[in-house]
Amino acid sequence: MFDSSKLDFSAIFGNSTIPLKQILSINEQKLLLNNIQVIHFKNREIIAKQGSISKLVYYVVDGHIKISRELRRSKNIVLKLVTPGNFIGIPSLLNGITFNFTLSSVKASTVCQIPFSVFDTILENNHKLSKEFLKCFSKDYLYQANRLSGLLFKQLPGRVADLILYFAEEIYSSDEFEFPLNRSGLAEICGTTKESLIRTLSEFNHDRIIELNRNSVKINSYDILKTLSKLG
Repeated sequence: MFDSSKLDFSAIFGNSTIPLKQILSINEQKLLLNNIQVIHFKNREIIAKQGSISKLVYYVVDGHIKISRELRRSKNIVLKLVTPGNFIGIPSLLNGITFNFTLSSVKASTVCQIPFSVFDTILENNHKLSKEFLKCFSKDYLYQANRLSGLLFKQLPGRVADLILYFAEEIYSSDEFEFPLNRSGLAEICGTTKESLIRTLSEFNHDRIIELNRNSVKINSYDILKTLSKLG
């Protein structure tokens, strides 16, 4: 755990997807910085458990955080991965103190814990920040709506194409990357079984749509992936 008194604001929030440095006043920056705990989490470590009582907002400084929903019969669905510079947990806490999802680190990650009471105070008095978060919530709502439509109506090749495009465009911004999750975790994103996912990835590799070497992926044809995603 870091001593927040030895950190400046930019050291923690400089890479935020919301321009906090420009939006927050000096006093608000100090209030936020003086009430955080910066914690390292190991790979696959639970950060917050679904159904637990929580009064914390989380901010990803480094690494990737998996947001998952635990279903019945030990089934899980991975909703998304959160990259550095993003906040987690505000919509859940706005509706109560019971956390609606499970958060876990995908790899070694650094996360800022912020008391929701502190964050709520800033939101109430800073309308620009509230507006920025509304934009983030709207973007996430549209993403989840599109993803739900894909899970319900797309065949497996379309869902796996969406998976690859998600990592390439949203997570890594590159046509070459490594899957950060094992095959079971990837299957939970696609809403399928591990065996079906492995078979479809192998078919994509055989057809030269991608080059797959264990977890390493290189996209050979964005056009085919986009077509599969569109046609479902």
